[in-house]
Amino acid sequence: MRRWRRRWQQGGAQALRSAGPVSQERLSARSWVKLEAELKRGPLAHGFADDQRWTLGRVTTVIGRLFHVGYTLQGVAKLLKRHDWSVQVPLRRAVERDEEVIAAWKDEVWP
Repeated sequence: MRRWRRRWQQGGAQALRSAGPVSQERLSARSWVKLEAELKRGPLAHGFADDQRWTLGRVTTVIGRLFHVGYTLQGVAKLLKRHDWSVQVPLRRAVERDEEVIAAWKDEVWP
């Protein structure tokens, strides 16, 4: 018999409710505040000069450097989501883009 069914038969729907996360978070509340401040400083402040976006790998590296705590990429994704950080997809825009010309076109030509 399946484990969930046995629990349901013994305790009903209440027995099937989540007991919360499987493990405790490795970063304390104080450490999270420090990490968040460091993430807001940006990747350049941590030596990532080629691209100014945070990736899970980069956040994992920063956590390791600052707190000597190992996280998997999936663990970092869950950590960030738990603290209301979302995935940011950068807007892809041409370098030659001229906002003033676009605004004028929207006002004059488009109507």
